[in-house]
Amino acid sequence: MKYKNPIIHLDFSDPDVIRVNDEFYLIASSFNQVPGIPILHSKNLVEWEYLGYALNKLPSKFDEVKHGEGVWAPSIRYHNNLFYIVFPMPDEGIFEIHSKNILGPWSAPNLLIEGKGYEDPCPIWINDKAYLVFSFVKSRIGFNSLLALIEVSPDLSKTIGEYQIIYDGHNNNPTIEGPKFYKRNDYFYILAPAGSVKSGWQVALRSKNIFGPYESKIILYQGDTLINGPHQGALIDLNNDEYVFIHFQDKRSYGRILHLEPVRWINDWPIIGNINDELLPGTPVSNGECQVNLKTNYKIQISDDFKDDKLSFMWQKPTNIDDFYYFNKGLFFKFKNISFNNEINLLPYMILTKIPGLNFDIETEFNLENMHNYNHFGFIVFGITYKCIEFFKENNEIYYRLIKGELGKKDKTIKETKLDNKIIKINGKFRNKNIYDLVYSLKINDEMFIRNSYAKEGKWIGTKLGFYGYSLKEEGEVKINYYHTKIRQKNE
Repeated sequence: MKYKNPIIHLDFSDPDVIRVNDEFYLIASSFNQVPGIPILHSKNLVEWEYLGYALNKLPSKFDEVKHGEGVWAPSIRYHNNLFYIVFPMPDEGIFEIHSKNILGPWSAPNLLIEGKGYEDPCPIWINDKAYLVFSFVKSRIGFNSLLALIEVSPDLSKTIGEYQIIYDGHNNNPTIEGPKFYKRNDYFYILAPAGSVKSGWQVALRSKNIFGPYESKIILYQGDTLINGPHQGALIDLNNDEYVFIHFQDKRSYGRILHLEPVRWINDWPIIGNINDELLPGTPVSNGECQVNLKTNYKIQISDDFKDDKLSFMWQKPTNIDDFYYFNKGLFFKFKNISFNNEINLLPYMILTKIPGLNFDIETEFNLENMHNYNHFGFIVFGITYKCIEFFKENNEIYYRLIKGELGKKDKTIKETKLDNKIIKINGKFRNKNIYDLVYSLKINDEMFIRNSYAKEGKWIGTKLGFYGYSLKEEGEVKINYYHTKIRQKNE
């Protein structure tokens, strides 16, 4: 099947992918977003669909907003008829969950390694033993650029002994992280990115002994392409010794988008991407042809008419809290009383979705007629800095205003206007500028309200779009009728 990169222009950070028979499954980081660990499915590695999430809730501390914490780079493997996901939470430790079915139910998280500073684990089974490779978070433990190996029980329920450092990347591959374990012929391979997310490269380590010593080779780098990073991902065995590689590119406000690369084995090294010189690393390809030719109609959902009785997979919340909405031929956003400190980014009552492509339009409609006094409801373009169109009711009159905010600072109101209409339609035009930047304009009922503003990425995530609400006194509700997205060409 012919394809064009990126194969997924949505924020699925730190992807890991496995093949089980003729099916492919992809998981990604989710940080503090709930539900956590998205699961995608494909039959050809090019067209993908949501299957669901592996975590319905995070620990109770995530009843409050904790930007950038939560689930970092997970790994997925299939062993003895069980799916295993191992994931780190940098302030808690490394966890394991498992399921007989990719759709779940997934087991409750088992704390495999407790403590701060452990990240990006990946298991491997060798005969009757199992091992886990992982890296370290400098901001939590004081060092990084090292990879560690520890034996674990074959069911991944507990560790056996202490971890050993098996690779030191300080000299040649600083900030090495995100290791993924593989075995081919006589070699153990660890594929891992190094050199930082935005400007790094992909490394392969190999050894005939799982404990090393490991020799290293850079197998993919940016070269003269526009694909910065290119960062961590998954080596995927297609059978008959054919392999491909999926990795992410950090694209600022767009988040971490996914590319598919060919792989050639040269002298028992997996060289990735376009190869001009067998002695040099490969570079990312702009298009290619995957060996899997099965055509499907899979698509990742980017629009919602709220016809179901639960949030669709395109939405996540910044906390565990979920008692602020219900469904009845639309999504009803209930206003919960809260002591508000003028920091919208800390509100638990929010639903958010990913930026869906390079250039796109959105349209959403909602009804404010059941708002009470002291109710506040907004549409947000959310990142480290953010802007909101907020609607609020005072003295039985509804007003709307523009709010600017930034993580760690108090929000500022820019302008405020009385509203005559209670059926509100917001149209948004989002366009690419300067490769990595996203510029947007927003209209309220065909009146321009925000013009050519820059979207800003979040903490380890891309810009998100969505809704929030709260009340300072009385409870009320807003009905959201729909949220529609249309992908555009830049000049449309």
